[in-house]
Amino acid sequence: MSNIPSRSRSTEATARIAIAPLDDVSTFKNRAYAALRDVIVSLDVYDSRGEVRLDERRLAQDLGVSRTPVREAMAQLEREGFVRSVPRRGVYVVRKSKKEVIEMITAWAALESMAARLITQIASDEEIAMLRKMFTKFENGTLHAKLDEYSEVNIEFHQSIIRMSKNSVLISLAENLFTHMRMIRRKTIGEEDRADRSIRDHLNIIEALERRDTGRAEELVRQHALGLADHVARHADYLD
Repeated sequence: MSNIPSRSRSTEATARIAIAPLDDVSTFKNRAYAALRDVIVSLDVYDSRGEVRLDERRLAQDLGVSRTPVREAMAQLEREGFVRSVPRRGVYVVRKSKKEVIEMITAWAALESMAARLITQIASDEEIAMLRKMFTKFENGTLHAKLDEYSEVNIEFHQSIIRMSKNSVLISLAENLFTHMRMIRRKTIGEEDRADRSIRDHLNIIEALERRDTGRAEELVRQHALGLADHVARHADYLD
């Protein structure tokens, strides 16, 4: 986890988050957690080297709750590695280091490749066909839709691979990991020629799944993920 450099409060960016007030008092803590996590994941934390500081009092006001559920939500987010509390300074959104990002991708490669193996053994033809439908807007591996639109398709594809494994332990292990990776996937998809290569890789993976070629599907998924790790190692200087 990156250390936050010392700097004056005047140079710190305080996140202004538009969040609708919560209206179900029985679930304030859980709903505050979900709302804050969704907003943190949506932030472009890797597009800027500046820290994003979260104002507990202001967040409580925006959510329409007391500071207690916000504080409890922050504690859970810190345990999950999304924020970091700095004594006498406040709570900051975490920007992972290059080493940490590569380690996360490597772990994801192991989980997703096992999911692909399981898909070839247990998924229905209809379920696999749904993966191909995601790419009907893209012909011959060429990107025709807007990049941000493809970025969401890319994310949904990888989440679907995990879900289709129907292995509850694997799905649980992957959930938190992918939430972190979502931010770096969104950042890297527009770099170099990753979008076009991503489409080609996905179509090859789908073909292997359709053919129930377990070994090839597992290998293609693993190499696709490790290709992202290699890209980060070579090009993601903004993570240092």
